[in-house]
Amino acid sequence: MTSPLREALVKRPGPAFALAYEDPKHGFLHPVDLAAAQREHEAFCQLLSELGVAVHELDEENESPDLVYTYDPALVSDRGVIALRSGKANRLGEEKVVERWMTGRGIPSAGRIEPPGTVDGGDTFWLRSDLFCIGRSLRTNAAGASQLAGTVGGDVRVFDVPYGEGPEVCLHLLSVISPVAEDLAVVYLPFLPAGLFELLSDLGVSLIAVPEEEFPTLGCNVLAVRPGVVVIAEGNPKTAAYLAERGCDVYEFAAWEVGINGGGGPTCLTRPVLRD
Repeated sequence: MTSPLREALVKRPGPAFALAYEDPKHGFLHPVDLAAAQREHEAFCQLLSELGVAVHELDEENESPDLVYTYDPALVSDRGVIALRSGKANRLGEEKVVERWMTGRGIPSAGRIEPPGTVDGGDTFWLRSDLFCIGRSLRTNAAGASQLAGTVGGDVRVFDVPYGEGPEVCLHLLSVISPVAEDLAVVYLPFLPAGLFELLSDLGVSLIAVPEEEFPTLGCNVLAVRPGVVVIAEGNPKTAAYLAERGCDVYEFAAWEVGINGGGGPTCLTRPVLRD
């Protein structure tokens, strides 16, 4: 999660994103200003490019506005792409779009989550190159976590994610933790699983605690472009200051329409294709 990010897949907001608020099941906060969302997304992609990331655009549209959050439908491992299966019903099918893009560019398939299993990418991350974490949440069930653990192999830890505000509000494992360097992570302590807190302590990972008022503005959703070089959504000045105090280079972008409205920050907006 913190190794240098070389290539990432993104999806520009399009017609489906524009209509997201019209269906309450999507969970958007207000009617979408598509032009503003597209400007924010373009600025985000430009920032990644300036930081040395090769940005690839997924040019396929489907009926899900959430496809913009490309982190969730699939996982890329050393052996290839693993197609996931979202626990949010309207996101089913996104995994096929992303898998098709990956395999079309020579990335082999390394497996798929099958029913009744569900897994959202937002419930997964590598804490170390040989240590994989899965959150069992309202979007990732026990069957899905078990399948994914078997596919990834090696040292896999599963943590229960709190109920939070319930099924209508997404709470992923990565909603409450963002590793930003091998020995540093941004966390929202009230929702951090106790077992994960213990693991971080055992590994000597220092924690930056996101204040309560910055949790809704995605202060805990921080993208590490490389160790200590991070991207964060505007509107989280305390978290940004804490990161800078710990020696991080902090880059901010406006995410009000493309991110906060739909509940996805800079990590959600990118599917890492290659990290060193």
